[in-house]
Amino acid sequence: MNRKNFCCAIAATVFILLWSSGVAALRMSPQHSQDINRLAELTHWNPGTIVADIGAGDGSYSFAAAQKVGPSGRVYATEIDREKLQHLRTELTKRKLGNIIVVEGTADDTKLPSSCCDTIFLRHVYHHLTQPQEFDKNLVRSLKPGAYLAIIDFPPSPNSSPVEGVPQNRGGHGIPEKVMEQELTAAGLQIEKVIDDWSADDYCAIFVKRTP
Repeated sequence: MNRKNFCCAIAATVFILLWSSGVAALRMSPQHSQDINRLAELTHWNPGTIVADIGAGDGSYSFAAAQKVGPSGRVYATEIDREKLQHLRTELTKRKLGNIIVVEGTADDTKLPSSCCDTIFLRHVYHHLTQPQEFDKNLVRSLKPGAYLAIIDFPPSPNSSPVEGVPQNRGGHGIPEKVMEQELTAAGLQIEKVIDDWSADDYCAIFVKRTP
């Protein structure tokens, strides 16, 4: 290896080490890391994978995903709440993360580009959807052929009240696994696997967008 190539290799290594160190310092909880590691395994993430975190909230899962896909990958962090969007943008500036893109979504649309993602995941978000039919259509649009959708949610608790504005078939705060599966299957996805003991009372349903 000549001197120029050697210097370039050293510079690239230093960049990756510094990037990894910075992301490692994000104080991710063990639960966040465990969930992302399981998602990455189930939906086959590699360095360079493009992921979307729908309803990113404080960004904890987006930051964990960013570490997993590496500097060559990309994470779309979507939100509809203006305060949470501002928090996400502030955190990205503070942490100098170049592989996360913040996207302002709406109640019926992720606002993601078409065919952009290898994996999209929603954690404790699906039971909040007030327009699931329209939203599901746009989720499918944003997946590449062969890509995965992961829904992490929980069944409704007895005597709990559903989120205001959601369809009446939710049965309380949460969403029955079968109802969610029927809606996403109707949107054109195929169920691949369901993990009933994800964490706490959560389940995780993995769907795939089959190629035509």
